[in-house]
Amino acid sequence: MKSSVPTELRRGWTTGACATAATKAAFAALVTGDFPDPVTITLPKGAKTDFALAGHSLSGNRATASIIKDAGDDPDVTHGALVSSTVRKLPTGSGLIFKAGPGVGMVTRPGLPIPPGEPAINPVPRQMIGAAVEEICAETGVAGDLEIEISIEGGAELALKTMNPRLGIIGGLSVLGTTGIVRPFSCAAWIASIHRGIDVARASGLTHVVGATGSTSEDAVRERYQLDEAAFLDMGDFAGGLLKYLRAHPLPRLTMAGGFAKFTKLAQGALDLHSARSQVDFAFLGTLLEKADAPADLIDLAHSANTAKEILDEAEGQGIDLSTPLAFKAREAVRNILRDADIKVEVLIVDRKGKVLGETGFES
Repeated sequence: MKSSVPTELRRGWTTGACATAATKAAFAALVTGDFPDPVTITLPKGAKTDFALAGHSLSGNRATASIIKDAGDDPDVTHGALVSSTVRKLPTGSGLIFKAGPGVGMVTRPGLPIPPGEPAINPVPRQMIGAAVEEICAETGVAGDLEIEISIEGGAELALKTMNPRLGIIGGLSVLGTTGIVRPFSCAAWIASIHRGIDVARASGLTHVVGATGSTSEDAVRERYQLDEAAFLDMGDFAGGLLKYLRAHPLPRLTMAGGFAKFTKLAQGALDLHSARSQVDFAFLGTLLEKADAPADLIDLAHSANTAKEILDEAEGQGIDLSTPLAFKAREAVRNILRDADIKVEVLIVDRKGKVLGETGFES
């Protein structure tokens, strides 16, 4: 009989930590001729951890070391990816020059922590790598003038599963991490991506952005408006993460688009629309039906139905528009979260085939 006691989820390591370990091992080999294996790095908060090398090579004034990323129990697209660093000596005074190898993207839009034209290696990983280089320099007395090329095997394909193309990071993944540690199943990374998307939209001078719960509702907005790719913020279930950040960092217009059930929860005031973290209040739908002068049998169904879709289908079958009043209720809830932020909001309720069932238009 299996124990009912939950097992603690295993933490993993960020791409930034893996890139730091690979760089330190490669630089050490350039200086000493030997690759430390395992190689020890210091994380931003001072803890030390070891990484085993998955491969290495040394030739002339360049060395390469590779680490297999272990994301622990987090469903990270880069779990198991081979992260490599090729280190090459440069003339004295060159400093550290970062280069995007295969599978690492280049930044092409403003608004990200790294400016356009730079490899998508974020500030903290750069600091970690710099600290690892300085450690070798202090131990050996050599200068730390290096070209550091980070690559991620299969990164260009993996990047298509992330927000990178939308954020203007082209050709591969970002080298990320602020602590070096991946905390499993955290919502923080997705919400942080939403925030960076808003930053990019603002820096790009966009005036209209979209928060959609999924690709179908997003496509419905695409058919309606000709918007820049950066306008689509990949909100998913994290309405609160989007709206609270927009409240402090407003843009002129916001379209919210999503399915009937998820936006029922939004209209109820839920900030996280995931089925495990918020539920449809069927009594709430019953009240909407009463206001729509629905017949008693339909109102009764609202209190006994299994799903919101069941109620929606029956209402549509009886010629009752439930989606439009829901859209207005959802817009009220969005306005309550945005407070007095200078943002005009519209809400679209979209079915699973991409048809817009109800909408509010923009606030006047």
